Amino acid sequence: MIIQSEIISLKHLLTVEALSDQEVMGLIRRGQQFKLGAPWAPQKNQYFVSNLFFENSTRTHKSFEVAEKKLGLETIEFDARSSSVQKGETLYDTVLTMSAIGVDVCVIRHGDENYYDQLIQSKTINCSIVNGGDGSGQHPTQCLLDLMTIYEEFGHFNDLKVAIVGDITHSRVAKSNMQMLKRLGSEVFFSGPEEWYDKSFDVYGTYKPLDELVDNVDVIMLLRVQHERHDDKESFSKQEYHEKYGLTVGRSKRLKKKAIIMHPAPVNRDVEIADSLVESLQSRIIEQMSNGVFVRMAILEAILNGIS
Repeated sequence: MIIQSEIISLKHLLTVEALSDQEVMGLIRRGQQFKLGAPWAPQKNQYFVSNLFFENSTRTHKSFEVAEKKLGLETIEFDARSSSVQKGETLYDTVLTMSAIGVDVCVIRHGDENYYDQLIQSKTINCSIVNGGDGSGQHPTQCLLDLMTIYEEFGHFNDLKVAIVGDITHSRVAKSNMQMLKRLGSEVFFSGPEEWYDKSFDVYGTYKPLDELVDNVDVIMLLRVQHERHDDKESFSKQEYHEKYGLTVGRSKRLKKKAIIMHPAPVNRDVEIADSLVESLQSRIIEQMSNGVFVRMAILEAILNGIS
């Protein structure tokens, strides 16, 4: 069965809050269409895309590459370690160069929050920007693949109880997801170390100890501990974290039968989640990775619709 979806056109994809509910659902449904084998009809014969990743990435980077190849796009290689960045070139000038040589879309991951502001305000940069993650800011494409995974499972978002657990303050995934899940009607809960939680998130959901949540939620979304954004790496105990804030085997037995386990990955096994649960029947972690390709195909198509 091919799921009906409307045609979405976007100039950029920078944050999830810039998308309307109609655009969000349209991208999810188009991702489902691609997953079912739907074709893509390009407006012209050749498009150029470059993936500019200034932070390490496996899933986001490689799934964009696969999505681009499935759409028949020309991917222009870029490696920050061997580029003019090593000579002091700024992000702005890197993107300016890509735009000048004819690149249509730049997918960018960068350590600075809101790095894209200067790029989209430029009168000389003409390429579209897709945010592959900005510091501790946002991760809109991960949010959309997470939403697709939840929608595939339940067929709706309204009144679902979703727990986001872990290193919330430093997680761009958490920030994108909490906004969209609340907008789409889900009830959001937070858990994890209190020092990694910010009261500003109260507008999106409620903080509770994990053991008060596991029995009642439909989705438990675990987050990686982002050591690269912490100063106290030496004092961190994996075992202690797992026992206090992780999804242990014991806690998993209290989950509702139809509840699902999610994680944006990379997974620290036996830290955020017990090793044996990563590929368990209730886990949708692998499905998330697969859905990332199809949602990113939908995003790229929407961007190319917007510039054609």
